[in-house]
Amino acid sequence: MITEDLLFSGIRELGAGLRARRFSAVELAELALRRLETLGPGLGALVSLTRERAMSQAHRANQELYAGKDRGPLHGIPYGVKDLVAVRGTPTSWGAAPLREQALDYDATVVTRLEQAGAVLVAKLAMVELAGGMGYNSPDASFTGPGRTPWNTACWSGGSSSGSAAAVAAGLVPFAIGSETSGSILTPAAFCGVSGLRPSYGLVSRHGAMALAWTLDKLGPLARSADDCALVLAAIAGADPKDPTATGELFRYKAAPERPARRFRVGLVRGATVGTDPDVESSFKQALAALREVADVEEDVALPELPYADAVRLIVSAEGAAALRDLIESGRVKQLQDRADRVRGFARLMTPAVDYIDAMRARVAMRAELDALLSRYDALVAPTRTRVAPPLGQEVDAPTPGTPPQPEPAPGAPRPPATIPAGNLAGLPALALPMGFGRDNLPVSLQLVGRAFAEPALVALGTAYQQLTDWHRKRPR
Repeated sequence: MITEDLLFSGIRELGAGLRARRFSAVELAELALRRLETLGPGLGALVSLTRERAMSQAHRANQELYAGKDRGPLHGIPYGVKDLVAVRGTPTSWGAAPLREQALDYDATVVTRLEQAGAVLVAKLAMVELAGGMGYNSPDASFTGPGRTPWNTACWSGGSSSGSAAAVAAGLVPFAIGSETSGSILTPAAFCGVSGLRPSYGLVSRHGAMALAWTLDKLGPLARSADDCALVLAAIAGADPKDPTATGELFRYKAAPERPARRFRVGLVRGATVGTDPDVESSFKQALAALREVADVEEDVALPELPYADAVRLIVSAEGAAALRDLIESGRVKQLQDRADRVRGFARLMTPAVDYIDAMRARVAMRAELDALLSRYDALVAPTRTRVAPPLGQEVDAPTPGTPPQPEPAPGAPRPPATIPAGNLAGLPALALPMGFGRDNLPVSLQLVGRAFAEPALVALGTAYQQLTDWHRKRPR
């Protein structure tokens, strides 16, 4: 018998139920559609349902599975995509009010590949307008309203893949596709208490996805566990003639072993807990204790002190202005939800070319230094975010309520490591994993960062961690 909480199950568990005929792909799709329609709008997670397509794909999945044709672990599993991914027959709004009716008459490559894997597309999911490309500073930067974490709906679900993370956390879909330019998979995963995998740049085709920054954008999965993320990544990775930046690297994955074949080598980033909320710091210490059961952890590993965040800001400013130039110059940005977003695009058009070129040149050296460091480890480890999700109605970068203001670090004192901008600048993979809860029942998250195309090591380490903990199995009530 199908139950309302079935979609909190992992992909393998759902697949086993489908193959044992305890429920059907049609029943799963109907459940996902019902929960999305009922709960999605209240979380600010839903843009539109793809009901007709979902039911057609679900019926086909049933017929194929019953006939013995098995497309793999995603066969018959419902999912959603961030609304910057093109889906034929459904508007693709990029989260922006002036583009609510934008129709792209083709499927993105990730949608095509998931269909080939037998997955069932049930929804387009909400996002921060233009993937945050105008520099928003409000959780309410979307025409669908602010994204809300299901753990505490007075707080933000994170951006820009806000709906993808919230839908997984609330048991509306078992997995979703998000995107990241600098933090847009990892942050929602952290604030919603789910697992999120940012793949190496070029591993997954971006054909059919909104461009914000061509040299930074990546598509990747959000799901309940590292294992689930890996199953999805295996289906969508690989070369694509429609995206010349897709490297052709493959990610082959069946299952992580119950016990790792060897001990991992992990580097604890220097200053990892500088400036963190006390709840984040205490949970991080517990997560490190679990990691030490399967890994040798080297303390105080210094991330090269380089201007990663400044370089990312310049690149996003220049490439984003070019990608969204028509929208800016037409004045349609004035219809955006966030007040700052209505004007910042005009400033971004004025980004000096010499600054952009300098940032791109400096990026080569930064990437080389990071690769040299990461060559010694399976992963670097730090908290994904230094604090829990902020309340709605507060600016994104405002101090956490109830905590004393952080003093400016003294010269030479440790600073919070810039793991998210550094990893994105260098095109590195990262995995966000739930590691507990902080104040007001809000999730906190562990971040693993690996060398380029080292997803297998990250997934193996993340799975080993999740075999020792149960935070990824918790459900909001």
